[in-house]
This record gives sequence, C-alpha cells and structure tokens, in this order.
Amino acid sequence: MARILSAIFSPFYLPVLGLVALFLFSYLSFLQWPAKLYIFIIVYTLTILLPTTLIRIYRHYQGWNLTEIGHKDKRIIPYMISILCYIFCYWMLSANHIPYSIGSIVVAALMIQMVCALINIKWKISTHSAGIGGVAGALIAFAEIFAFNPVWWLCLVLLLAGLVGTSRMILRQHTLAQVVCGFFVGMVCSFIAVLFI
Repeated sequence: MARILSAIFSPFYLPVLGLVALFLFSYLSFLQWPAKLYIFIIVYTLTILLPTTLIRIYRHYQGWNLTEIGHKDKRIIPYMISILCYIFCYWMLSANHIPYSIGSIVVAALMIQMVCALINIKWKISTHSAGIGGVAGALIAFAEIFAFNPVWWLCLVLLLAGLVGTSRMILRQHTLAQVVCGFFVGMVCSFIAVLFI
C-alpha cells in the first residue's frame, strides 16, 4: 500500500492535478475543450512524460535500481532533468499566452524542485511531501485569489499528506524530519509562487 501511495502521489503528477482542479473549479472551466486538451498535453508531456522518461533512461544507464536513485548523492542529475523540463514547460505556456493561473502552478512546482535540489546538496528532503505540501500552499493561495473557503479541500489534502509522508517512512526512504520539512518547504514555495510571483 505504501508503494502504491508513493506512486500515485509522485511529485511529478501534482502540476497536472492542479491543472485539472483549475479546469473544473475556476473560471478556466469556461475554456473550450480543444484549448484545455492542448494545455493538458503541454503540461503532461513536459512535467510527467519527458522528465520521468529521461530519468528512467539515466537510471538504467547508471545501472541503479529505484532504491539506489533515492540516495542523496544520486539525486542531483534527476533534479536537474526535472528543473530543465519545468523551465521549458513554463516557457511553452508563456509563448502560447496561456492564462497566468496555469503558469503559476508550473512556477510553484519549479520553485519547489529548485529549493529541494539546493537542500539536497547537504540533506535529503522528501520531494513527495514537498509536492503534496505544494498542493496545500496552492490551495490556500487560490482560495485567496478566487475568494472561496478551502477548509474541506484543505482537510482532504492534509489527510493525503499524512498518508504520503507515512508511506515514505514505511518504505524507509525518509525520516519524519525529512517528511515534515518537505511538506512545509512545498507549502511555502507554492503559496509564494501562486500569490506573489
């Protein structure tokens, strides 16, 4: 069950989750389906498909298994691959004049990855927890922007964050400190990126 939760709530999937939430619950629901599909393809390709494929190729080239690539000193290249893909995604969205709220999700995810990569130089941090923390931060920021009450959604996100963090500790990938720190890094980065950048 811990492996399933870790796979489902991979940090790579969270920008797409945010995008779907915007398409369902914000003014972006009025966009026509071809436009939604076009944006979805860009975000999916550049935040999930391309980085995971490149990281998998790199892992096979190095001869590492999934556990080995989780070691602090082996995460630098995967971080760089992800960061470059996210930068390219934001550039593509900007070049296509996509609404700011969509771009802000990618900026939030990019900011989280950059901060986690910097922290990872000295100390391993949970990017899974940072990702779900990013969802919480974005939810609070969008509640401020769109003036809605996020309490029930926030309760759901906090419950999921607890499950994700627990799964990472059960799998012995992270300590409690790494999980908690990851969550707060993600929440703060996401809140700042969505509300102020």
